Amino acid sequence: MIKQLHCAAALMMFVAASASAVGTKVSGDSKVIAPPLDLTIYHLEGRRSERIVWLSEELGIPYKLEYKRGDLAGSMKTIHDVSPLMPVAPTVRIGGQVMVESGAIIELILAREGHGRLEPATSSPDYPYYLQWMHFAEGSFAARVIGDYRVAMIQGKPKTPAGGYKLVDTEAVLIFMEDFLSKHPYFGGSAFSAADIMMLFPTNITEAFNVADLSAYPHIIAWRTNVEGRPAYKKMLSVARPDGVPGAPKPLPKT
Repeated sequence: MIKQLHCAAALMMFVAASASAVGTKVSGDSKVIAPPLDLTIYHLEGRRSERIVWLSEELGIPYKLEYKRGDLAGSMKTIHDVSPLMPVAPTVRIGGQVMVESGAIIELILAREGHGRLEPATSSPDYPYYLQWMHFAEGSFAARVIGDYRVAMIQGKPKTPAGGYKLVDTEAVLIFMEDFLSKHPYFGGSAFSAADIMMLFPTNITEAFNVADLSAYPHIIAWRTNVEGRPAYKKMLSVARPDGVPGAPKPLPKT
């Protein structure tokens, strides 16, 4: 009997030790509290890594920002040391794991630290819009802006609307965005969300590269003014882009 009690006690100690290794249980619940995120953002000024800084400021979560101010080559060397097979910005370290791809990083951070913030409820009619624009930002918008920019640079002439492009181009994307924003204040629908964080970067490079004239799209302009006025965005600029955008690509010539 005593031997059996000793075995039972040893088993209980083993179970308790195993539980503490994976996290702390909430009292009266079977859920486990995740450990702190321990987020390091490897950054290039004026690049997509801004999204992760902005998100972190919106959520109020701690992070470590790694870059060499005004030294893109030095910042890229740091990123390469962390992720030699895919040295891109953003690269992040979360605990012991290294990740790239800003949309995926944002989704992970929201899943662990969002607690319902910056994304609509899955049952909300806004949620399909949110998902659409989260993925549209890179899959359709940025891809077309950069594609149009490169074609125009090779041709050595300005990018013009309906300039012989047989597929959907930047202007068609902007018309689609303008139509949506004429009916909704944000890309996530009724409230600011991570979809807006994703969509701002390609909007701004469209203008910076002179791929399209945004003044023709008043709802896009109003949306951008609104989201860039957020305190978290301004804080991101002060810590992640204090001197503007070093090494910005040459804009296309104006028509």
